[in-house]
Order: sequence, then structure tokens, then C-alpha cells
Amino acid sequence: MKRISLVLLLLLANLAVAQQNTSQSAPATGSQEEKHLRNIRQLTFGGQNAEAYFSADDKKLIFQSTRDNLKCDQIFTMNVDGSDVRMVSNGKGRTTCAYFYPGGKKILYSSTYLGGADCPPKPDYSKGYVWAVYPSFDIFTANPDGSDLKRLTTTPGYDAEATISGDGKKIVFTSLRHGDLDIYTMDADGSYVKQLTHELGYDGGPVFSPDGKFIVYRAHHPKTAQEIRDYKELLAQDQIRPTYLELWIMKADGSDKRQITNLGAASFAPSFFPDGQRIIFASNVGSTGGMGNFELYAVNADGGNLERITYTEGFDGFPMFSPDGKKLVWVSGRNGKVPHETNIFIADWIP
Repeated sequence: MKRISLVLLLLLANLAVAQQNTSQSAPATGSQEEKHLRNIRQLTFGGQNAEAYFSADDKKLIFQSTRDNLKCDQIFTMNVDGSDVRMVSNGKGRTTCAYFYPGGKKILYSSTYLGGADCPPKPDYSKGYVWAVYPSFDIFTANPDGSDLKRLTTTPGYDAEATISGDGKKIVFTSLRHGDLDIYTMDADGSYVKQLTHELGYDGGPVFSPDGKFIVYRAHHPKTAQEIRDYKELLAQDQIRPTYLELWIMKADGSDKRQITNLGAASFAPSFFPDGQRIIFASNVGSTGGMGNFELYAVNADGGNLERITYTEGFDGFPMFSPDGKKLVWVSGRNGKVPHETNIFIADWIP
């Protein structure tokens, strides 16, 4: 789930897949319609890989993966060419939403391990497709090799989907600490927590703009009595239904909230272009049959100029630009050797 990888983790069936060990990237083909992507290279090979994000120096990626004998996601790092893959979480519980601190000396991620060493149980899909928001999730910081693990959040309930501002001073995250899924900020050491959203419903996946002045996020605010009842009933079971998510933007202090998209779809994983003027995200808008096909899209911060970026069947999501804007990294089901495999890809970005 990032920004928790909720969509991907629960979109994909929990199949055990063989992990093909490799230390090198490999060329990958894309659709001719993917005019913004050149020199596409596949960085992981097998398993379920998600949420790959750049270090500030463009040299490393941090991501989550269920691979080999793992039963649920753990946090890994690797070089941007796919080499030197290392697990940096402690192998306990479920982890999500990893990020490098700007200085490169710390990493940030969420884990359920204090609630138990085993993976938490998957949600019950008998009443339809839902996401689990495990109350045992807390936010942690550690050295890049995983040592010196420290807990930043201590309040009861879900704390996850954390990212950090470009200057390294503020963390933005989603929490259930006050009974609803809202967005908060805190200082990089976990102090001075401030609630930014108060609307009933799910507000999550927040990310700062490069200059730290704005936050983009995904949200679903139920309106009708039935929608509100359904939302509250699921939340009491630590679940939400992600059928409709729209992108929103607000100032970093929580003021001036504005809805960016109105697609009537599941739109998530927003991230700013390096200039802060546009936003790249994933959505299943126009898809048919269940959650369907997810593609990458770009849109102006004011909601105009919607543009489709990827054109492949299956899943494309979790995009992030390198700080210099020359590379895009994302997760895709393209080239999968078995059903539901997802891998990390990187490409040169062509404006």
C-alpha cells in the first residue's frame, strides 16, 4: 500500500512464483504508442515487486517484494541497473511504502512486525474486493542497510503510506488514529504531528511536490447514506473498498484542497513531475471487467491536459521520476512469465 501498495498487493492473487535471480537489467519492449518512454529496461525478474522509488542521487531504488520463500512483502534496495539487490527489512510481518531520506543516510517504511512475526491474514473477499488497513502497521526509520530500526509512530491503529519532503524535514502519511483514514504530517523524527484532512472517507497515498509546498493524494469521500454506512462498516473491520478513488491536491499545511480528477475510476499512486507542474499516476479509467487494466496517466496540477502514458494489457502503476527528470521507474505486468507477476521497469523519459 504509497503510499501503501494496496491496489497491487490485493489486486494480485497470492500465487507462489519462482524467483529468477539476476543482477542485471534486461532490455524490454513497449508499445509504439508509449512515445514518452525510451530504452525500457526490466530490473526484476519474477515475484511480485512494487513501489520502487529513487534515492536523491539517482543511484539506488528502494522497493517492496514478495519473492523466493517470502509469504508477504519485505523491503529491498538495488542499484538503478538492477544489481546488488538486498533485503533491508527484518523479514517479520508485512512491510510497505519504503522511501529514502534525501540525504541517503536513512530509509523510511511501514511494518506490522510489532503485531506479530507472521504475515497478517488476507482480507475476506466474500463481500467483494476490499483492501486491508492493518492496525498493526507503524512507520519506522532505519539505516540504508536496515540496521538501527526505530519506530516513529506509537498511536493505536493504522499508520502507513509515508513519504518524505525533498528537504528531509517533513513526513506525510495516512493514519486511522482518530477513527478515520486521514492524512497527517510529522517532523522527520516523528515529532510534531499535524492532521491535514478531516473529510469522512479515505485520504491516502500522499506525496510532496518537489518544492514541498503541495501534497497530492488519492481520496474517496462517501456521499450517500448507503455509501457512508458501507464505508463505516468496512472500516470497523479494518478494510476499505477502493472502487472509486480520485486525485486531490492541497497546500502542505492542509489548506486549499482541490479535486484534480473526476474519472469515476480507481486512480492512485500520484507523483509529481520534477517541475511540480504535472502529476503522473495510475488509473483503470475506461477499463471493463472488475478492477481491469491499469495504465499510467499524466495530468496538470489543475486537472487539465489528461494524457495516457502506457499502453500495455494488465497492470502499470507506481510511477516515479528520477530527481533530474531523465528517468521514469514504474511497476508493470508486461513480460511476466507466470500469471500475476509484476516487475520493476525503468526508462528514459522523453518530454
